Amino acid sequence: MSASVLYDAPGPKARLRNRIYTVIGSLAVLGLIVFAIFRLHDKGQLEPEVWDIFNNAGVRNKIRDGLLSTLKVFALAGVLSLALGLLLSVGRLSDHRAIRWFATGFIELFRAVPLLITIYALWVLILTYQKDLGVIGENASFWALVIGLTVYNGCVQAEVFRAGVNAVPRGQVEAGYALGLRKSQVMITLQMPQAIRAMLPTVISQLVVTLKDTSLGYIITYDELLFAARTMANNIIVNGENPITPVVIVVGAIYIVMCLALSSLATWIERRGSRAKTGIRVAAAAEPAEAPQVLDKPVSPVVPPTADSVTVAEDAASTEKATAEGTTSTDGTADGTAPTGGGTAEPPEDTPPPDLKK
Repeated sequence: MSASVLYDAPGPKARLRNRIYTVIGSLAVLGLIVFAIFRLHDKGQLEPEVWDIFNNAGVRNKIRDGLLSTLKVFALAGVLSLALGLLLSVGRLSDHRAIRWFATGFIELFRAVPLLITIYALWVLILTYQKDLGVIGENASFWALVIGLTVYNGCVQAEVFRAGVNAVPRGQVEAGYALGLRKSQVMITLQMPQAIRAMLPTVISQLVVTLKDTSLGYIITYDELLFAARTMANNIIVNGENPITPVVIVVGAIYIVMCLALSSLATWIERRGSRAKTGIRVAAAAEPAEAPQVLDKPVSPVVPPTADSVTVAEDAASTEKATAEGTTSTDGTADGTAPTGGGTAEPPEDTPPPDLKK
């Protein structure tokens, strides 16, 4: 059975057409880049004194503090979203109807609501009850961003884990049940470890989305990287203008580097898993088969008895018995009489020879 493909291989004309489209698209993108560079030059955004602001220690410290705030939110929201995703995926696969319905409703609700609305609503809610929430109320922007990212990305991670669990071969699950394991034990010891390992590249890719979504803290005035850079640029004047464009370019480059690092990690893990599976298959194929054992004596095959063979064996036994009885009667050994026909019977070993003198 041949593997299905998404589309047929392009022919010569299709390949030529694809090359033409590629060249046209590349030229269009290059033209836009050149146009943007000229516009920035006309506005004075590429002047050396505009970019000299990054030589200032205060500017660098402000960007560093914003980067640390972004990483702090990302680390906490990433860990909590993974934990929430595991919990929701188990609830989604539960046999209890109430738990399954609650997990399904929770996932579908927060996946449908835009993340920005969720974060803003949480921020307003925390500010409303700020006095009653203690530490959370004192850092309303931080916790609104963390909780919003956790809820949304946790729901997405739950679907990723659920897909990984459903991808585990059914035979392994049935084998676990055959060993006497409960469903929770099968889930924890068999399905979840394999699902996490199989879906790890997808999980890391979703963490990249979490990292980029931290920039939404700008809306609720959280001092993350983008908000810190924009605030700093508004307080600096170079040539009569705020250097917003250089700051945005630098911040964008920082985000690109962080996201590419996480994406490279996901790609490396995926390739390592593929190489490990290929190595196992090659090792199994290269392992020599066990040589057959040669016995010293030939072994006759064991054939189960049939009705005909049993009948023949009984007839042969009866014939042999009858022949033995007939031979005994002819020789006269059965009743102790001397044989007929002039034969001489040998005396017993204990009987003395007859006295010839008499």
